[in-house]
Amino acid sequence: MAMSRPLLLGPDPASPFPPAELALDEPDGLVCIGGDLSPVRLVNAYAAGMFPWFSEGQPILWWSPSERLVFRSGGVRLSTRFRRDLRRSRWEVRFNTAFDRVIAACATAPRPGQDGTWITPAMQRAYGQLHRLGHAHSVEVWDGERLVGGLYGVSVGTGFHAESMVSLESGGSKVALAALGRRLDELGWPLFDAQIENPHLRFMGGEVWPRAGFLSTFLARTASGTPSPDWAGTPYPARQLAD
Repeated sequence: MAMSRPLLLGPDPASPFPPAELALDEPDGLVCIGGDLSPVRLVNAYAAGMFPWFSEGQPILWWSPSERLVFRSGGVRLSTRFRRDLRRSRWEVRFNTAFDRVIAACATAPRPGQDGTWITPAMQRAYGQLHRLGHAHSVEVWDGERLVGGLYGVSVGTGFHAESMVSLESGGSKVALAALGRRLDELGWPLFDAQIENPHLRFMGGEVWPRAGFLSTFLARTASGTPSPDWAGTPYPARQLAD
């Protein structure tokens, strides 16, 4: 049963989150308010099926939407036309070599219909800490030494939660998403979370899962709470993703 209002988190970063099933119906998925962005709190949130999402000047808001967008790691789709162009590309895929640049690009890239960003300076610092602890990772797409696209996300146990992606040249984020799927497939992680549905991600293969199905699958993967220091793979030409 949903709550009538969100719970207020206690001051102890290690204090448990309420069950995600108690999320509000309106606004959809809001579970609790407050707390901090410490590594312990963030890892506990993802392990409990939640993520922070708030704007500058708001309190920290923790969410578990009634519907969640999930990808099968081997099922990220690139169109036939895009694959044809990618076969001629000079781009290269790298991992975890420029995390701070990727999250800054995600924060500052203009997005249609969106004024400002939820990736505040405090969020950038917090996820930078997670990266240094082995919990947050970046997928980067490079043209020489010029970043043309990327994404970042959080791994807890064997669950990966993609947070944001960016194209600095057309198609850069598509390559990053396909590279993420390929890397997780190599690791034997069959699924990853993409959080909020949008038509672009649905077109690329994302599936809408109800909260109950998402939690029953992902909580088993995140229960250990451990980082993944061997997550990053070897750089390779982006054109390999066209095969």
